[in-house]
Amino acid sequence: MYASDNKELSLLDKSSAEFAKKILAPGREENDHYPFGPFFDPVVQKAFDLDFFHILLPEDLGGVGQGIEALCIVLANICREDSSLGGIMFTNAFAQNLLLAAGCTGELKDLAAGAKKPSDFLIACPVLCNPVQQPLRLSARKEGDGYVLSGTAEYVVLGGMANHALLPATLADGHAWFLVNLPDGAISVSDPVVSHGMHACPATDMTLKDAAARLVGAEEEGPAYFKKVADTMQLAAAAMAAGVMRGSLEEALAYCRERRQGGRKIKDWSELQMLLSSMAVQVHVAEMLVSRACRALSEDAKNWRLSVQAAALHVISALAPVVTDGIQAMGGVGYMKDFGQEKRFRDAGHIQTLLGYLPMKKLNFIRQLL
Repeated sequence: MYASDNKELSLLDKSSAEFAKKILAPGREENDHYPFGPFFDPVVQKAFDLDFFHILLPEDLGGVGQGIEALCIVLANICREDSSLGGIMFTNAFAQNLLLAAGCTGELKDLAAGAKKPSDFLIACPVLCNPVQQPLRLSARKEGDGYVLSGTAEYVVLGGMANHALLPATLADGHAWFLVNLPDGAISVSDPVVSHGMHACPATDMTLKDAAARLVGAEEEGPAYFKKVADTMQLAAAAMAAGVMRGSLEEALAYCRERRQGGRKIKDWSELQMLLSSMAVQVHVAEMLVSRACRALSEDAKNWRLSVQAAALHVISALAPVVTDGIQAMGGVGYMKDFGQEKRFRDAGHIQTLLGYLPMKKLNFIRQLL
């Protein structure tokens, strides 16, 4: 990512890139064995200690107080090596942002106060869906001065590692968001769901039976909160995609510089150069789009929402083709777990579904113009 001439952003860029290369990358293949192997708690704790989970949270609430560009820079660097940790960061940032949008500063301040480990601070949330686009199986009803939730919530990201969850539940006139404490006897949390990609970004299914919950904001504003947060957080998803694309290109280039066949290095083959050139162009365009869209958002430019959506859709749509080319550039070894391309290809599908299915996001974009 391009961190401009802002000193704080440049330092954040450097520290997150070093963390990703020196601490995250060496254990990438081993970490991906989860849930059939140990979870990478020490790495997540280190990211917590470096305040990577606090980037968007205002300083008076115990956060760093940086904007979306800072989050995008860190996510791009993290996902260049392993997007599982990026998924953990994205989920928590989305939940924090939604609570901020609903004015729930007290809850966020309580979470940050005295948190010594990630589970005390992180918030689980079903970020691989848009509640408006699919039926919810969790319902809420008012009971006394509070609410209780009953039903099921599927694929709640961080459900196995966070002590709190932010869940959408149906009411008589739509849906609202609720905050629940997971160490609650009324909430049953499944074992980690075995997924196609982002294995070390755990997700669980939940069954709730009259579980106590705190309403987030106003009942009728549930869809509005999601849309407001999605307008900015889709840029974070695009930054994750750009990071994965950059990692795929760098690994392909490194392999092609060393691999010899037919008496010469394969990097000298014109056909392979064309493939690598296509990847490089897409990567640079993706990074420029994310940076420019971040600038448009921070400057409150005219029609910034459409610009941000267009940039995010373009970058995320380019993700799968680029990582596919990254595999192709390395031939058969591109499919082996010894290299990162195989994992990037699996992770790409998850990144494309953040905040809703990609085809639905494209339809929503054109419907705004129509």
